[in-house]
Amino acid sequence: MATDTVPDDGSPEDPPIPTTEKKPGRAGRDLPAAVAVGAFLGFGVIAILVWAPLGWVPVVAVAMAVATFEVVRRLREGGYSIPIIPLIVGGQAIVWLTWPYGEEGALGAFGGTVVVCMIWRLLSGGLKKAPENYLRDVTATIFLTAWIPLFGAFGVLLVYPEDGGWRVLCLMLGVVFSDIGGYAAGVLFGKHPMVPAISPKKSWEGFVGSLIFGTAASVFAVAVLLDKPAWVGIPLGLMLVITGTLGDLIESQVKRDLGIKDMGTLLPGHGGLMDRLDSVLPSAVATWIVLTLLA
Repeated sequence: MATDTVPDDGSPEDPPIPTTEKKPGRAGRDLPAAVAVGAFLGFGVIAILVWAPLGWVPVVAVAMAVATFEVVRRLREGGYSIPIIPLIVGGQAIVWLTWPYGEEGALGAFGGTVVVCMIWRLLSGGLKKAPENYLRDVTATIFLTAWIPLFGAFGVLLVYPEDGGWRVLCLMLGVVFSDIGGYAAGVLFGKHPMVPAISPKKSWEGFVGSLIFGTAASVFAVAVLLDKPAWVGIPLGLMLVITGTLGDLIESQVKRDLGIKDMGTLLPGHGGLMDRLDSVLPSAVATWIVLTLLA
């Protein structure tokens, strides 16, 4: 969720750019590559949701596995010992068990994954050796289990109702237009930093742009795609902007703690997959809550 003049990189200080490299524009990213990748992903998601909505389930499942791997790899580089096998397998169970069991399936799989990961880490050094930094590693593992596959499961839960494909599109449109509004306003008018200690280039002007664009897109999506009262789009848009911005800040702080720029390099112009999902994941939770209660 961009509300800044450049996407936050989460690192304390960017490395100097060699003179032989092509410098990024004012946006701080390879904008043509970012736009091309974003358009490709966007059209792919729309095609799936319109013509094969249940295809959304394997898409999310694969995305959660990739994002989990990216973050675990970065944490391991930072000295953490995260049980990746039960975390990825459990993450798949959290996503897929929503299909037959809904919210109960996701919650049960989440609890089971946490228990297995706790035991796995406890026994990682064998029966005769107590594990080091057990509390730190298990806490990080539980955080990742909620942050990635459990939040992702809420995105899957959106697709099961009769109008599920359109519900997911409400999520995507709100997030995308909030990103566009924040990006444009931040580049053109951004002067007052929001949280300089975490993301020095995020601005209040960009946040206002996100509020305007994200809420307008949500009102349109709810009224046109879901045929629900337009006012439902107001709380939805506000929630998407808030959760998206905070999700971006959370990932920025995680990357700042680890001293890294991106979670990965999978998506040109964006970084890793998790660098694109940081705002979408908490926004999926917000969308499910708002549409379940009000629509």
